[in-house]
Amino acid sequence: MPALHLSARFRWIAVAFTLFVATLCQLAPASAGIVAKVDIARQRMTVIVDGNVEAVWAISTARRGYYTPRGIYRPKLLKRMHYSKKYDNSPMPYSVFFKGGYAVHGTYSIKQLGRAASHGCIRLAPSHAAALYQLIRHRGMSDTRVVIG
Repeated sequence: MPALHLSARFRWIAVAFTLFVATLCQLAPASAGIVAKVDIARQRMTVIVDGNVEAVWAISTARRGYYTPRGIYRPKLLKRMHYSKKYDNSPMPYSVFFKGGYAVHGTYSIKQLGRAASHGCIRLAPSHAAALYQLIRHRGMSDTRVVIG
């Protein structure tokens, strides 16, 4: 019986956290700077600049067994070309690191965009990753938010 109680409690916490993040996504300041809103359920990123929607792109987030962190983040590091030390030296062009080893970056697995396929990062088409990377370089990391929900 205690295992069922814990399971029910965990489900309640997961639902509450999901609702909290969804609320944060709605409240994220879209009127100033750059907001990259990641909709995990739809596998879409909406890029908002100074309150105006500039782009909506297909993405890939974590596949089954992996995790994409939810929340509101500021970019921590920009790397034109990064190679994953954890995943077989995989190329990660136009990386925008926002939490530890998690990044928004380009992928050459274009056919997988629009569905969960990553190890936790947020994958974009290389041209979209380049556009986001250049926008953040131009406007600054402090003027940017990555909102994931």
